[in-house]
Formats: sequence, structure tokens, C-alpha cells
Amino acid sequence: MTSDRIFGGVGLALAAFFIWQATQIELGFSSDPLGPRSFPIIIGGVMALACIYPLVKPDPEADWPALGRLLEIALAVAVLIAYALALPVVGFVLATAVAAGILSWRLGSRPTGAALAGVGISVGIYVVFHLVLGLSLARGPWGF
Repeated sequence: MTSDRIFGGVGLALAAFFIWQATQIELGFSSDPLGPRSFPIIIGGVMALACIYPLVKPDPEADWPALGRLLEIALAVAVLIAYALALPVVGFVLATAVAAGILSWRLGSRPTGAALAGVGISVGIYVVFHLVLGLSLARGPWGF
């Protein structure tokens, strides 16, 4: 019960901070009737409503994962942080291939299959988002 209430309280505080930050967005001279503040305020409001539920009606005390599983979660977080840091340096394709490969391996794939999955995910996303949709992705030292 305590962990749900802590989660709900922290989430509610974060939602309040998010809404406050949304009210700080400067309005341009010519903007639409809703303005740029509306969408972030709506998102913050929905988040606040969602965080009230665990405060009012928490679940029974949760079963936390064993230490080995917590280390797996910490490794996944470390991989994602390293991915974000490597993205501007090595580019989207290489950073995504390595990160997706490592995460696939930790999710249970064999190393060869994980490497192939990482390359396939990376190239597939690059083709769809950059080549088909024309979105800009981080360029690496090879220009893609």
C-alpha cells in the first residue's frame, strides 16, 4: 500500500509541476485560439487524475522482483542512457542497432539472433522514418 501511495504522490507532484511549466510557455502574437499551453495542460491534468487513484485506493503490498531482476532492469536503464549519449556521436543506425541488440539479448534471444534483431530493427526504423516519412534522424560519421 505504501509504494502505491508514494507513486501516486510523486506522480501528482510531477503533474502539478508539468502544468505549472505549461503555463510558463510564452504566447506568440498570432497563435491559434487554444494556444500552445492547452495540450500540455490537458496531459498534466490527465496525469494528475491518474495519480489520484493509487492515493485513494492502493493495491495490497506488491511483490518486488528478486535482486537479479532488479539488476536486469538497471542494466536496461544503463543501456538506454548510453544509447541517448551515443546517438549524436555515432548516429541513429549504429546506436539503435547496438542498443536493440543488447536489449534483445537480455530479453532472452541468443546472441546471434539478438544481433540480427538489432540490425533489423535499426535498419527498419531508419527506412520507415527517414526514407519513407522524411524525418530527420541523428547522422553518424558515415552520413546516415
